[in-house]
Amino acid sequence: MTAHPSGRVKDENDNLISVLQASLEYAWQMETYIADAEREGDTELASYFRRVRENTLAVGEEGKQLLAHRLSRD
Repeated sequence: MTAHPSGRVKDENDNLISVLQASLEYAWQMETYIADAEREGDTELASYFRRVRENTLAVGEEGKQLLAHRLSRD
């Protein structure tokens, strides 16, 4: 553990957990954007948002595996 500038002790996994949470929330948000684009008949934009979602989910899955590995070492 390292000391945070605020003086609190910071676990090394805090940033990983924060990024993991943000990436998965972003992937969920893409669902709304996809639905909006489809409702407007914009298949090009819907397709783009699907690719973003898939990339974000892949990064999220990688983060989950990394976190599991790091936690198993402790």
